[in-house]
Amino acid sequence: MTVRMLTRYHLELLLRSQRWLAPGLAYLVLLGLGLSGGDDVLSAAAFSAGLLVPVTGWLVRSAVTAEPAQSRACLVAAAGWRRVHLSALLAAALAGLALGLAGLTAVQLMGSGQDGEALAGGLAATVVCVLTGAAVGAVCNRPVVSAAQYAVPLGLGAIVLVLLVPGSPANAMVRALVLGARNHELSVPWWTLPGAVALAAAAWWAAVAVAVRRGE
Repeated sequence: MTVRMLTRYHLELLLRSQRWLAPGLAYLVLLGLGLSGGDDVLSAAAFSAGLLVPVTGWLVRSAVTAEPAQSRACLVAAAGWRRVHLSALLAAALAGLALGLAGLTAVQLMGSGQDGEALAGGLAATVVCVLTGAAVGAVCNRPVVSAAQYAVPLGLGAIVLVLLVPGSPANAMVRALVLGARNHELSVPWWTLPGAVALAAAAWWAAVAVAVRRGE
């Protein structure tokens, strides 16, 4: 089985099990409460992107724990731990990206000051924050952290860090949008997207390596 087939399977599992519902509704409700007609599109896009970090981390947890043990064992026998776990992470990231694009569409429709630069900045922030959330989810859930009593607080702490600590791609991207709205001039840090890609790649590599070694 290819990673593409397994990713589609995990996406279907997320939908059928309704494990996407809680993080998806949390994102949509918080976005709806935080937005109003006429908001500056950059500040609204910053709010939408920032929400995607915890939401995508939550989706990762939903994806890697959604499958019954017997079904997972059959998949592993057919495709191996590496592909099975990687496809679950990809499915969660794609689900987060879909939510983010829906939120960004709402931001563009409701916000003021729409232009090509604002749309590009919102798209970049959406991708960066989804990748950052996926990185946090990968290293703060099974198989790296198996016990829920440790995984949840560790994940929440890591999310706070990547959103608030300077030097994090998500922090830099959200701050750039907020400052752009304030100064009416957007300057996107060039390194945020490759930085988020590198962060997600490293976190996913570590999670997959642990899955292969522990066999879970």
